[in-house]
Amino acid sequence: MDARLLIDAIVLVVYFCGIVAIGLYAGRRNKNLQDFSLGSRSIPWWAVLASIVAAETSAATFLGTPAEGFKTRAYFYGQLVIGTILARVIVALTFIKPYYDYRVQSVYEFLTVRFGTMTKNMASGIFLFTRVLGIGVRLYLGGAIMVVIWRYLFPTLPITLGTYVWGIIFVTVITTIYTAVGGIKAVIWTDLIQAVLMFSSVIFAIFLLLHSIPGGLTTVTKNLGGWEHVKFFQTGWNAQLPFGSALKAMLEEPYTLFAAFIASTMITMATHGTDQDMVQRMLTAPNFRKSQLSLVLSGVMDLPLAASFLTVGILLSVFYGVVPGKTPPEADNEIFGYYIVHEMPVVFRGLIVAGVFATMMGSTSAALNALATSFTKDFYFPYFNPGATDRQAIRAARIATAVFGFLMIIVAAMAANAVLQDAKLTIIPIAIGILGYTYGALLAVFLLGMLTRSRGRDGVNVIAMIFGIISVLVLCKISLPAFDLSALFHGLFRHAQWDFGWFMPAWWPAISWPWFVFVGCVVTFTISVLFPTPPSQIAAAEEHVRTNAQP
Repeated sequence: MDARLLIDAIVLVVYFCGIVAIGLYAGRRNKNLQDFSLGSRSIPWWAVLASIVAAETSAATFLGTPAEGFKTRAYFYGQLVIGTILARVIVALTFIKPYYDYRVQSVYEFLTVRFGTMTKNMASGIFLFTRVLGIGVRLYLGGAIMVVIWRYLFPTLPITLGTYVWGIIFVTVITTIYTAVGGIKAVIWTDLIQAVLMFSSVIFAIFLLLHSIPGGLTTVTKNLGGWEHVKFFQTGWNAQLPFGSALKAMLEEPYTLFAAFIASTMITMATHGTDQDMVQRMLTAPNFRKSQLSLVLSGVMDLPLAASFLTVGILLSVFYGVVPGKTPPEADNEIFGYYIVHEMPVVFRGLIVAGVFATMMGSTSAALNALATSFTKDFYFPYFNPGATDRQAIRAARIATAVFGFLMIIVAAMAANAVLQDAKLTIIPIAIGILGYTYGALLAVFLLGMLTRSRGRDGVNVIAMIFGIISVLVLCKISLPAFDLSALFHGLFRHAQWDFGWFMPAWWPAISWPWFVFVGCVVTFTISVLFPTPPSQIAAAEEHVRTNAQP
């Protein structure tokens, strides 16, 4: 092995061993589900802040956001950060205190108290299903970086689905081990380390790119036609078109100011207010005020973070355009990974590859812990083992962690196969789009519970959520890769596209992915708010708050 590669390999091995050791050490005193899922509510606010940033900055961000910058040579994607900041303020003021007052471990317990078990089961089921799909798609990028490394080491060997799968398995198994043993403490303290490494990596990449481009910033400015021509915002509204056509075009464009202020706000309210993955780490802070501080500051951190990753992508487009003999990879998702492996100096290359894996492990570990907690609290305790001891609960959570890790590997392999079929398929619209199909319905019932005292009925909420999900698929004209049903009845399996909006008129827009949550939320909320909450349920909820509210 080349000496430089050996040094990079040593850096990676030391990093992975260190992360696993820290994760296992942090969770060594987990004695019950409260310790496993909430860390006994004893985590400092600044560690919670770093963990939130690490969790939402997944590999889809680390590799996918530079791909967006490379492809568009603009900062359009960064507009959506506006909505994420607004949403965090709303969530901090509206959602966090009730979660502390209700003393919940799974946020879906709130829905049990407010509405009943059917609403809770539906919401928790949506989370389990959607999060496995969403994180599984992001995990595909673990395979993507392994493919880049494989091409570098063995340029003559073909790339197959198996090449991706080994990278996916590697990341998932390591993350599952320390998450299953260490719980949320392992997640947060390893996230802190991974957040620091991630920030350092992207800043170093920007300086290295500027140094590697002949003429540096002057060449970049000239190649882009001047920084005044690099677009940061776009309304998506074409005043020269008739109103209907202009509205259709705007809703079909994902990166607009309207999407930033409305659609992106709704997405972040769903992911940071109703998703066990994200909310669980906020509930580890000692009180709701420190949790609110961590959440709002994480939104402020998103601005420089998104700008930095997009800057890397824009600089990469210039680098591969002006430096002789440099050819980018065919797949846009691999552009940053390709640069890291082929252009970074020794040691730094190892550290930044570790940074890529860090982002995957950070988001995956958080999701695994949240999935295990939600399953254990919402299904294992009430339906499988109501009288479970602390030891049985911990064991159930650890088994659930392993099972969800296995399911994520399957989803990631499917995503890798889709990218093999279409190299220009970028991962961010897929990853966030998956959440959009179902999280609008999820957000609606939480908003109903938080903003009203007497609206919403248990069984009706379930029906409303189903209609909300269907409305996204139909009104947004979603087309998903699936299988041919008629062929299946004849014992044949054939790939096909399921076009849910096939009967919608041509003038109706194919609404872009940032608006999915908005559509699902509006439909679900509109149906549920028409029905009153039974007085007995209102009285039970008020009694629960009086009994369990934090002093």
